[in-house]
Amino acid sequence: MSATRYPLAATLFISVLLSACTPRNETKQEAVSDTDAPVDTHVFKEEVKTRQALTQVALGRETAELVIQNVTLLNVFTQEWLPAQDIVIAHNRIAWVGDTGSWPGETQSSYDANGLWAVPGFGESHKHIESSYLTPEYEAALVIPHGNTWTVEGSHEISNVVGNRNAEFWLEAERKGSTLKIFPAIGSATPPTVYESGGGYYGYNEMRDFLTYDPRVVALGEVMDWSAVINADNGGHQRIWEMIEATYDYRGVVEGHGMNLTSQTDISAFAAAGLASDHEVRLADEGIEKLRRGVFLEIKQAGMDSLFPKLLEIGLKDWSNVSVTTDDRDVFATLQLGSMDYNIRSAIELGVPLEIAYQLGSYNTARHFNIDHLVGALAPGRYADVVLLSDPQTVTIERVYANGQLAADNGEYLLPIPEIEYPQWATDTMNVGRELIAADFVITAPEGRETVKAAVLEPFWFEPEFITKELPVAEDGTVKADPEAGLIKVAVVDRYHGTAAVSKMIWQNVGPKTPGSALASSQSHDLHNIWTMGNDDYAMALAANTVANMGGGWALVNDGKVVATVRLDVGGLMTARPVNEVAAEMEKLHHQADKMAWINANGLPERMRFAFLTAAPWKWQLVAPYEGNPGGLVDVTTGNTHEIIW
Repeated sequence: MSATRYPLAATLFISVLLSACTPRNETKQEAVSDTDAPVDTHVFKEEVKTRQALTQVALGRETAELVIQNVTLLNVFTQEWLPAQDIVIAHNRIAWVGDTGSWPGETQSSYDANGLWAVPGFGESHKHIESSYLTPEYEAALVIPHGNTWTVEGSHEISNVVGNRNAEFWLEAERKGSTLKIFPAIGSATPPTVYESGGGYYGYNEMRDFLTYDPRVVALGEVMDWSAVINADNGGHQRIWEMIEATYDYRGVVEGHGMNLTSQTDISAFAAAGLASDHEVRLADEGIEKLRRGVFLEIKQAGMDSLFPKLLEIGLKDWSNVSVTTDDRDVFATLQLGSMDYNIRSAIELGVPLEIAYQLGSYNTARHFNIDHLVGALAPGRYADVVLLSDPQTVTIERVYANGQLAADNGEYLLPIPEIEYPQWATDTMNVGRELIAADFVITAPEGRETVKAAVLEPFWFEPEFITKELPVAEDGTVKADPEAGLIKVAVVDRYHGTAAVSKMIWQNVGPKTPGSALASSQSHDLHNIWTMGNDDYAMALAANTVANMGGGWALVNDGKVVATVRLDVGGLMTARPVNEVAAEMEKLHHQADKMAWINANGLPERMRFAFLTAAPWKWQLVAPYEGNPGGLVDVTTGNTHEIIW
């Protein structure tokens, strides 16, 4: 029998009536003294304890640690600059904001910021820290001087390596004292498709466990396998919808990846599936149509030039569903260009109003991920992430406070970098199985043939069918690279299963022309097997073995010798080493590549690390060999396979 619910007034009436009907001779219970009352055993968590302390500081009852005085402050809630403001800081947070001299309490120290402008610490709405090549504690030293104090990490790179340790990995640096706050968005592309397998598999249970592991975990990272989302007969359909369901069940945000979804029908389907954001907008009309359907835009540099002038042209009044972000930018490029400061500056230069431009890099993203009580604004209760500018128009940064600590001054990072000894599960991730040899990269023609037909790809080939070429067979019965004709050999080496499995084929319009040369890397979005390209089988084996033996990274071979390496020994994606040291290795890699001749390009084809994506709009793609497809060539939208040569 279900309980009956009564309105409050009715409940009180019944209570009084029952009391009046109690027999007068019934023994009354003795009053319970305060000392006999049940003891409340509830223990508050750190977040509530911090807010209790902040309340007392705001009231002036407890001492603050720092007051930043006399600053012109950007209020992102009202989009106005407020002159002569004080920011009171305690317990890593902001306790009080208001007119200079009005706070009633005392402080341990103060900083007079007269003549400076204060904006909230910048936050990435979609970034792969792995692409910087740095572990989180060194990423902090790289980006905090550029104002970037927090990041929503799209973690499907390391997720394919460390599996269920994903969130643990991202939160370790902050637990050890790093001031860069990371909010993991769990990688939906784990694995990217059913035609690939690596170090992780996520379904409903795994996503649930991540979301309940720590409140810092905020989202399901970019749902990329569009074919699996919309086709019930796709082998990945069940898994991807399990992750979406778990995210809804535990109140996370479902992030999207809408590359080439530009029609109103596709965009409506994208939004209807619950994919709340897109960071792949390139065209102005595409961005507007997605915005009109409630999709949160995470705009990279490549999309700003077309979209922002169009949004200004149509007179967009509410920019709260738009952000700017980096996605992928390595350490060398960040040192040259900047981080989120570069993105915000680009928006300003395109005409976005000043107040809105800073909101694109802070508050909008915080609201989207439901973390605006922690970051994104200079307001009480938020982390004391304060960027002090000498010129807001040019985003000229003087000082950066992160968690209330002076973290950077005139571009110099000031805080100690915590020493983290990453465990074996994060560093011992190369399981090729054996040393590779030149024969592993040979493409053998059917016996007796003088020519063969070959399936050919090139970087970022989105067409529904691969290219077919007729190629000559060498005297030794093999099909070779022909750099002078623009043809190179490309291979993918399985680094997870210890089988030394290699898929290889011919690509065009990319690769080294210099004899005896090859390039290899374990940065191979999104599964991160080792890829190598070259014009010599020995050189390809040498480059791939060098990457594997380093624990991951890049290797460049010229004339049969390794001439440059970048060691990425954490997950084969990152390294726990100083910014300048890693940047110097990247610079040497580019410098050595500049000495070589390349097909259709001058210098290192670094974009090749993205050329093995299996997300929409890719169709035919080369993946590591798997059961039923020893050649590795597969249409990732249908599962159809094809021989490399025939």
